[in-house]
Amino acid sequence: MSILPKLSQLSIMELKDTPGRYFQSLHHCLAEECFRSYRWLHAMMYAIEEINASPTLLPNITLGYSIYDSCDIIPRGIEGVLWMVSGTDEVVLNYRCYAQAPLAAVIGDSASSVSIPMTNILGIYNYPQISYFSSAMSLANRHNFPTFFRTIPNDMIQSLGLAQLVKYFGWSWVGVLADEDDYGQGLSTIFKQEAQKLGICIEFLEKVPILYSESHTHHIVEVIKTSTAKVVVVFSWETYLYPIMMEIDKQNISEKIWIASEAWSTSSALSKNQVFTMLTGSVGFAIHRGEIPGFKEYLLGLHPLKSPNDVYLRIFWEEAFKCRWKNQDIPPETENSTLSCTGKEELAKLENTFLDVSNLRMTYNTYNAVYAVAYALHNLYNCHPDKGPFAGGSCADITNFEPWQILHYMKNVHFTTWSGEEIYFDENGDPPALYDIVNWKPTTSGDIQYFKVGSYDSSAPPGKELVLIDSTILWPGEKKQVPLSVCSESCLPGWRKATRQGQPICCFDCIPCSEGEISSHKDSTECLPCPDDQWPNERRDICVPKMVEFLSYSEPLGMVLAVLSVLISVVPKSILGLFLWYRHTPIVKANNRQLSYVLLCALTLCPLCSFIFIGKPSSASCILRQTTFAIIFALSVSCVLAKTIMVIIAFKASKPGSNLHRWVGSRLPNTIACLGTLIQAGICALWLGYAPPFPQNNMNSQVGKIILECNEGSSLAFWCMMGYMGILAVVSFVIAFLARKLPDSFNEAKFITFSMLVFVIVWLSFIPSYLSTRGKYTVAVEIFAILSSSAGLLSCIFFPKCYIILLKPERNTRDFLMGKGTSTNNK
Repeated sequence: MSILPKLSQLSIMELKDTPGRYFQSLHHCLAEECFRSYRWLHAMMYAIEEINASPTLLPNITLGYSIYDSCDIIPRGIEGVLWMVSGTDEVVLNYRCYAQAPLAAVIGDSASSVSIPMTNILGIYNYPQISYFSSAMSLANRHNFPTFFRTIPNDMIQSLGLAQLVKYFGWSWVGVLADEDDYGQGLSTIFKQEAQKLGICIEFLEKVPILYSESHTHHIVEVIKTSTAKVVVVFSWETYLYPIMMEIDKQNISEKIWIASEAWSTSSALSKNQVFTMLTGSVGFAIHRGEIPGFKEYLLGLHPLKSPNDVYLRIFWEEAFKCRWKNQDIPPETENSTLSCTGKEELAKLENTFLDVSNLRMTYNTYNAVYAVAYALHNLYNCHPDKGPFAGGSCADITNFEPWQILHYMKNVHFTTWSGEEIYFDENGDPPALYDIVNWKPTTSGDIQYFKVGSYDSSAPPGKELVLIDSTILWPGEKKQVPLSVCSESCLPGWRKATRQGQPICCFDCIPCSEGEISSHKDSTECLPCPDDQWPNERRDICVPKMVEFLSYSEPLGMVLAVLSVLISVVPKSILGLFLWYRHTPIVKANNRQLSYVLLCALTLCPLCSFIFIGKPSSASCILRQTTFAIIFALSVSCVLAKTIMVIIAFKASKPGSNLHRWVGSRLPNTIACLGTLIQAGICALWLGYAPPFPQNNMNSQVGKIILECNEGSSLAFWCMMGYMGILAVVSFVIAFLARKLPDSFNEAKFITFSMLVFVIVWLSFIPSYLSTRGKYTVAVEIFAILSSSAGLLSCIFFPKCYIILLKPERNTRDFLMGKGTSTNNK
């Protein structure tokens, strides 16, 4: 593009050079492709007409253009660049042959392979080049291509976006097809790297041959057919992909989901032939579709008779209507019809790509490329000397500027289109990447049509780039639910993934979380332990508060033990009342009745100790429960020991010449009972002073429970207390056992023997039971031992006497007792 005030022209090189060359290229290319390329040309021309007519953008400045057709051939592209730079077909390097308006920029080329050598030359002279279709990643290298710009996104962004699209749908197991050229291999490499970051595994990566190979094609199709991946991502041009799709259709492979790059996502060759129905449900990135106001009317207004010197339009007319102009100097090979062009043909009735403005993608990019140059020129034209970018604050002359001067403004151009889209270039010359996401759906005619179902905008905040309307997407089989494509099914919450050795990370086994651990979401790689006061629920996906456990009055076990304690404590009370009532009878008076009263009182309190063990542990209850139990039981056993010793002393004192008469009486047994109790009290006092018991929440004893219990403080003190009580019991048992064969008058020793035997058995059984149980059952075991031993002492010692008092009163006489053996008169 070149310019001067109402004289200037701004040259745009993209499509045409000499008429003869263009005619040949137009007649020899596919009609659809040529019509589309011809529309790109008119998008440029229409944009220039709009700009020239604008009263605000470049006022009083007229833009012009020159056209050259590279035919997507590298030498032709280089030739065109030299022509544009030198101003003549006779190229003279570093010299511009004709004085004309300065060249502002070069628009093109479409193919990246052609744009790269073009920009290598243009970069030497600092001429800006803007492509509407060259998306190669290498062109973003500012060191190698300092003057290159484009209005199509960088392919690297497309690869990143497609990886995010795959991740969005939850696919972790995919296959990849990529052309064996720079386009396919570059995109597939970036996609693979990003996929790995997102946890996506690639089952296979096959190269699509540029030159058709039947064996290679069959190999690719066989790999796709046997793969377990349901999703295939394809970076390929429709020309190279077509033979593969033909073979896939032939083998009726229809269960795959195809993810398309922009190279074929809007391909009419694949969608409008009623053959490739297996592509229904395909999803892909497409170049953003834009609208050009008034462009349709502009195209319909084109007519060869209005522009008799426009040979390009005449050739287009021949191709579109299959006719031939008479008396035209056109190469013979262009004649393809016997019909004559009359000029009365109507474009409005023509159905071809040229007039289809419903999906303007490259056309829209071309339109924006021209406007980008115009805005750069506008900024150069409106430069203020004090704000100029050049040395000394000077500004360039709009009629005579250097390429490097307009290059500066191209780097900083930033404008908004009529639809509100922002156009600018980053430090690499790339525009903001905006893609349409399209979905292929069947039509009533049997073809497949692509519909926009979302977008991808790289300029959006992180995590917001991808926008999809899921409900509008149609998957293969006309299903609405997103298909699965995974190597292994997802692990549910409560399970964790265990990678299979030698396989990709997407292939794994699901293992349930260990005891005490949870995983709260799908596909967890590890299970996390719950806090100490919580425990996994049944599914092991959330932590719930642990059940608090202690022996409570409200539960059946606690209620039963409490009732038994009351009942067992009532019995010695009743016996004490009975003994007090019959206190003057020989059976009560025998063997120190005061000691019997104390023992009955102690046996009344023993079962009641259980109430300190039942209920929620507190500091007071923890201190009292063992010490109270220990002292009361020590008193009971000490009384039994005293009674046993008194039986032997009384028997020995009854023999002639015995010196034990002075020990007969109440002083000795009382002393024994007090001393035995005081020793236990001393042990408890030392215990409480050194390491007293305290309440604690035991979270590790039982699974899923918090045991409210009393920590004994010192296990040594606890077992010393129990050991001392055991020593008293064993001594009493041994003494009573030795005195068991005394005459019947002193046969209480037999009953004491049985009572101590029961007592020792109960507490010996208590030790393993106590150590093997946990939680409230530990407390219940000790309570049971207390009640059992209390009941054993009570029944063995006092039930026989109650039997005589109540049922055999005739035996409750001094004579009867004296007749049984040596009398004992204890008062």
